[in-house]
Amino acid sequence: MIDQKIMTLLTLSSIKNYTQTAKILSLTQPAVSNHIKLLEEEFGIKIFYRDGKQLKTTPEGEVLIKYAKRIVALSDNARQAIEDSKKSIRRFTVGITTTIGDYLIPQVFPTYCKENPGMHINIITDNMKNIYNLLESYKLDCAIIEGTIPNKNYISILLDTDYLCLIVSPKHRFAKKESITLEELKKEKFILRSPNAGTRSLFENHLLSHSQNIKNLNIVIEVDSVTAIKELVASNLGITVMAHGAIKEE
Repeated sequence: MIDQKIMTLLTLSSIKNYTQTAKILSLTQPAVSNHIKLLEEEFGIKIFYRDGKQLKTTPEGEVLIKYAKRIVALSDNARQAIEDSKKSIRRFTVGITTTIGDYLIPQVFPTYCKENPGMHINIITDNMKNIYNLLESYKLDCAIIEGTIPNKNYISILLDTDYLCLIVSPKHRFAKKESITLEELKKEKFILRSPNAGTRSLFENHLLSHSQNIKNLNIVIEVDSVTAIKELVASNLGITVMAHGAIKEE
């Protein structure tokens, strides 16, 4: 179903080497070059160029590669849907940002599966940026995220509201205080999610709204695991900011 030229394009864009691409696809190197040439002629663009010894992609080539990935994803989805139809299986793939996933998955999906027997759910937990890229590539049917998707072509529904909290160890000097100033925060060690995390973006935007920058904070550890952050904070190795829903049980 997929044109061989598309597979050549995607393999070469990943490997960045004509000889290795030819070996992987069991083609000759001239055949690989011809596939790329035919695509360039079809779309009237230059896909790759040489920068010294490195093979790099042009901006137009990046656009073509993005849509080629979508074509492959749609083809894979069609094959899976046909196989599922033969077996009377209903399936969907959902992407969930890490903060939400830690408490949403064990609370919501067991009940959903009990009420919908025969449903197969593939759950992918990742940061906001990667979830968005998976949506763009048609590898997800839907996503549950904190924050918003920067694309008006998607339909979004507000499921719940939450708020960010400053989290500290019971042993920390802030533990008994009702409020903390931004100036006090600058003196503390922070343990935060990675820059691509939705919660991190919300926190950064809050700081910017108060004419502050995340770079003014002393960030000593960045990690994607919410569980790891909670354990590190509980050990009084630093403080953090995260969604109330992710910490309410503690």
